Amino acid sequence: MRILGIDCGSARTGYGLIESDGRDHRMLASGVICTNTRWPFEKRLAEIAGELRRLLRDYHPEFAAVEEVFHAVNAKTALKLAHVRGVVLLVIAEAGVELAEYSPLEVKINAVGYGRAEKHQVQLMVQSILGLPEIIASEDAADALAVALCHATHEATSRKLA
Repeated sequence: MRILGIDCGSARTGYGLIESDGRDHRMLASGVICTNTRWPFEKRLAEIAGELRRLLRDYHPEFAAVEEVFHAVNAKTALKLAHVRGVVLLVIAEAGVELAEYSPLEVKINAVGYGRAEKHQVQLMVQSILGLPEIIASEDAADALAVALCHATHEATSRKLA
């Protein structure tokens, strides 16, 4: 199965695409959609939507997995994140790709085995699980790959139980 993981952010939205049978995983692509923080917010949302559409068109994933909104201390930041997630969910729905959402706790437990793992620990485990020669430099891309890996594990388990 081909899974696109997304780590939403208004300035940096991470993405990671994997191919998986539930046990063996292979990274196909990863990176960050960066927006100019000086642009109007609606232009930044359009940029994220356009890049995400390109990824969906180029890679044809069967599934997309996105982190759920966490509770932010800053309400303005949480609202911006919610807007980005809304755009991401809309683009995924438009593409007809099956969507799954996971809490940050679920993603970290799946990747590291500990729900309060640090970003660097997630990066190291993603590198290990995917058998990469080097650590994924971007925390956002590593988080997105961790989301995709979380879905691969959940989907494989669901298929076994069915």
